[in-house]
Amino acid sequence: MGKNFDDVAGKAKEAYGKATGDRSVQAEGKIDQAKADAKDTADKAKEKAEGFKEKAEEVIENAGEKIKDVFKR
Repeated sequence: MGKNFDDVAGKAKEAYGKATGDRSVQAEGKIDQAKADAKDTADKAKEKAEGFKEKAEEVIENAGEKIKDVFKR
């Protein structure tokens, strides 16, 4: 399930809880929305980490090539 589905479901649950006066369901809806936000943040952090890893690998590879060039002289 994507973030949007979880977020919309949480909002619907919260609205239902408000409409019926069921604070427990209302709170569950807010929790579901917070979980959706946390998942989204974690996904974005994972993407950033993967980008940093790729860049680090590129930098290391380039450094290795430069070192080889120095010893070829």
